[in-house]
Amino acid sequence: MSTLKAVRGTRDLLPPETELWNHVEATARRVFSRYNFGEIRTPVFEDTNLFARGVGEETDIVSKEMYTWEDRARAQSEKQQSLTLRPENTAGVVRAYIEHKLGDTGLLQKLFYIGPQFRRERPQKGRYRQFWQIGAEVIGPVSAGSESPLRDAEILEMLATFLTELGIEGWTLEINSVGSATDRPRYVAALREALAPVKHLMCEDNQRRAETNPLRVLDSKDPNDQEIINNLPKIADYLDEDSKAHFAQVLAALDACGVPYRVNPRLVRGLDYYTRTTFEFTHGGLGAQNALLGGGRYDGLSENIGGPKAPGIGFAIGEDRLILTLQAAQEQTATLADYYIAPLSITQNPAALELAKELRRKGLRVELGDGSFRLKKSFELANKLAKKIILLGEDEASTGILTVKDFATAEQTKVPRAEIG
Repeated sequence: MSTLKAVRGTRDLLPPETELWNHVEATARRVFSRYNFGEIRTPVFEDTNLFARGVGEETDIVSKEMYTWEDRARAQSEKQQSLTLRPENTAGVVRAYIEHKLGDTGLLQKLFYIGPQFRRERPQKGRYRQFWQIGAEVIGPVSAGSESPLRDAEILEMLATFLTELGIEGWTLEINSVGSATDRPRYVAALREALAPVKHLMCEDNQRRAETNPLRVLDSKDPNDQEIINNLPKIADYLDEDSKAHFAQVLAALDACGVPYRVNPRLVRGLDYYTRTTFEFTHGGLGAQNALLGGGRYDGLSENIGGPKAPGIGFAIGEDRLILTLQAAQEQTATLADYYIAPLSITQNPAALELAKELRRKGLRVELGDGSFRLKKSFELANKLAKKIILLGEDEASTGILTVKDFATAEQTKVPRAEIG
């Protein structure tokens, strides 16, 4: 019988690596709460039409990467429905905003999420078919200031703070404006005209994109096509005055709060709903696929999926790739317990459990041994799992004076039970 393994493109997360994941997520929750974000949890699968209408039918995500199936009706009163594991979470958050009439409050909705997403793409370093994202969205009626360039800059300043508090250095913020819904048709027409005589020289995917959605060509990472892409028209030359003013105000706010950036005129991101500000934070430690996180403004997404006018901006952090960056920056080591309690006989097991309970309630991390172990084995295990070992024999239990050895200093001392901390 063959051994069952995790499906290709998925994997198990095990200690001590999960300690690092928990640290990243706890830092995100702590930082986001200071900016008054609240958590939203949406279903991991949605109606397929949500992504087709929201993300864009000609994007690689919708056309090639989604996990979609027909959910068969279980009764005559039910209809068969096409469902999709979420490949991204912005569309789901906006769907929830519409469904629960959050716009009726008249306030900005500042929402964050942490959870798995699913895309059927070729697995590679830092890219999996089930992957984790940390993201946030700011969305609301225009009267609440949802169109303001200040919202864009605040999101970017929050992300810079988050990366700094994680200890990630050497990141680069790349930023661009992809214009409004009226700017883009003019630019797409110019792209289509410029691509017509050269598209046959490009890869198969870019030949298709040149016909169906020329803007996606700019997002291509194919190294053989970069020279052609670099010579295409720049979107900055097709922005109207409002879009130019919006982008200038975003940059001015970033300058004011000291967030460094680089304007990248080729940055468009891979989703159709983006408008005006788009951005990526990149890091050199990830190789060619160097994006840590990205996002942008999506002022028309709510209307595209049947909701009211609700401009918004958001981002998604690829948590898998963020963890790789942290692991590259510092050698990962297991988090050691504060104490290993070694009962010296089976009869001391109940007393050892009682002591462990007492220390854990003080907030200490405790590993509990067993009285059936030889003393040598207890020391070997304790040296791997904890900073200090507590020996608990009959004398220690009766007097309350415990024998404690610190592995870092090799010092062994007698410590009153009440003073253990």
